[in-house]
Amino acid sequence: MSDVTEVVDRTLDDGTPPEPPVQPPGAWRFATPARHTLSNGIELVAYDIPGQYVISVRTVLPFPLSVEPREVEGVASIMARLLDEGTAEHSPEEFAELLERKGIALGASVTDGGLGVDLDVPKRRLAEALDLLRQALAEPVFPEPEVDRHRKTRLAQIEQERALAPQRAAQEFINTFFDGADRASRPTAGTTESISALTRQHIVDFHTERVGPTGMTAVVAGDLTGLDVVTLAEDTLGTWRNASHVPAPPATAPRRAVDAARVVLVDRPGSVQSELLVGWAGPDRHTTTGWAAYPVLGFMVGGSPNARVDAVLREEKGYTYGIRSVFRPRRVGGLFLTSGSVRADATVESVRLLLDLLASGREGFSPEEVRAGVDFISKTAPGRFATADAVADEAVLMALDGLTTDFTTRTLEAMRRLDGEQLTAAYREWVQGEWTIVVVGDASSYADGVRALGVGDVSVVPA
Repeated sequence: MSDVTEVVDRTLDDGTPPEPPVQPPGAWRFATPARHTLSNGIELVAYDIPGQYVISVRTVLPFPLSVEPREVEGVASIMARLLDEGTAEHSPEEFAELLERKGIALGASVTDGGLGVDLDVPKRRLAEALDLLRQALAEPVFPEPEVDRHRKTRLAQIEQERALAPQRAAQEFINTFFDGADRASRPTAGTTESISALTRQHIVDFHTERVGPTGMTAVVAGDLTGLDVVTLAEDTLGTWRNASHVPAPPATAPRRAVDAARVVLVDRPGSVQSELLVGWAGPDRHTTTGWAAYPVLGFMVGGSPNARVDAVLREEKGYTYGIRSVFRPRRVGGLFLTSGSVRADATVESVRLLLDLLASGREGFSPEEVRAGVDFISKTAPGRFATADAVADEAVLMALDGLTTDFTTRTLEAMRRLDGEQLTAAYREWVQGEWTIVVVGDASSYADGVRALGVGDVSVVPA
C-alpha cells in the first residue's frame, strides 16, 4: 500500500488527515575538522561550517595559575586584559581603530585552565584579523598608563565582588573548600594585596616566560569555502617565536582543606535574601567511569524549573526564583555546586530542604526524570552547536583538557544509553553527605537555626 493510500485510509471522520507520528531525532555528531601543526608548533584546527560568514577564531594556551608569583597573583588576568592595548606596530588607539574599522571583535581572559583569546571577524577580513591576533599575542607593549588603568579597574571590581552576594559566596566557598596554601583557594584575577603590588615589569616578565606558541591550540570555525586557512595561519600566527617561553607544567588536582566540610555564614545585616552555595568535590572529564552521566545529573537535580530542587523550593514552597546545580570539571578534579538565593525568612528551612533533596539523589531517579535529563542534554546538541562561535568555544574547551570534539560526540552517544541505575551509581560516587556550605545574608536571623540543623561546624564571618 502506498504512503498516500495509507494517509487516505487513516483520514479522520471530519476529512482531516491525522498528524504524522513524531520521529525521534537521529544521532548527531561534531563535524570532523581539518588539523595541521604550524611551523612554530601551534595546533591548528579548522571547522568548515557553510553559511557561517562571521569566522570565529579561538586560541588557548594551557597553564595552571600556580605558575603566577605568589606576591602578584592575578598577573595573568591583567596581562590578558592588556593584550589589545597596543603592540609593537600600533599604539592602543591605532589598534582599537583597526579592530573597529575591520569589524573585528577581540577579547582575552584567563581561567584556572589557562589563557584564551577570542576573535570574531567577517570572512573577507580573516587574514588581517589573524595578523592582529599575532601582534596581540606576540608583541604587546603593556603601556604604563593602560597598566595603571587596568590595575585600578581590577581593584574596583574586587570591591564590587564583595558587594554582590553570588560573588561573595563563591569567594568564601573556594577559601573554605580548598587548602589555604593552594592557588585554587584565591581569586583567579587576584586580591587587593596582589594587584596593588603588581607592576608593568611583572606583566612583561610573565608574558615573556609563559606566553608562547608551544602547547597552543588555534581553532578557526565558519564558512571556509575559498580560504586557504593553513597558509593564512602559517603566514601570521606561524611566524611567532618566543625562545624564552617556558611550557606549562602538568596540571595537578587542587588540595582540599582538612576542615572543608563545614558551614560558613557571611554576615550581611539587613539582607532580605540569603545566597546559598553548597558544594563538594566532583569529577573531571577524564573520570574512569565516564563523563556522560554528570551533565545529565546536574540537569535532573537543579538544571531547570522542573528539576528536583526547584520543584520543591520554587514551585511548591515559593522560597526562591531558582536554584541551579552543576558538575563543574577542572583540568584535574572538579566540583559539584548548587547555588541560588532564597527569602531571608526561609533560610534555615531552605538549607534543610536543599540538603535533603541533594541526598535524595542517592536513592535513585524516576524514569521520567532520567528521560527528561537525557533528552534535554543529548538532543539539544544540534541547536547548541549550530553556530561557528559555539563550535569554536567547545573545541578550545576540549583542547584545555587535552581532548577534541570527538570526546563531545562520544559523550553525547553515551548519554543516550544512560539508564537510572547508571546515573544513580555516578551520583553516589561523589555525593556522600559531606558539604561545604556558604550562606550570605543576615546571620543574626538564622545562625542559631542553622546550627540546630547539625550539618557541620558553623562559623560567622563579616561580609
